[in-house]
Amino acid sequence: MFSSIPMTQAGIGGLGPWELIIVLVIVLIVFGAGKLPTIGNSVGEALKNFKKAVKENPEASSETSKNKSDNNSANKEHD
Repeated sequence: MFSSIPMTQAGIGGLGPWELIIVLVIVLIVFGAGKLPTIGNSVGEALKNFKKAVKENPEASSETSKNKSDNNSANKEHD
C-alpha cells in the first residue's frame, strides 16, 4: 500500500529504508549523538564474542536441541 518497495526487496527483516531511518532517528533522540559510538562498539564486541563462542563450540547447539527432543519424547511417554 504505502511502500513502493516489494517485501522481497525490503531491508533487514522486512524493514524498508523508511522504517530504518525512523528507527535510527529514534535511537539518536533517545541516546544522543555522544553515546552512539559507545553503543556501537559494545554491540560490535558482543557480536564478535558471540560468533567466537559459536565457532569454538558448534556441537553445543546440536546437543541442546538433541536434549530438548529427548525431554519432549520422555514427557510424552509419561502422559
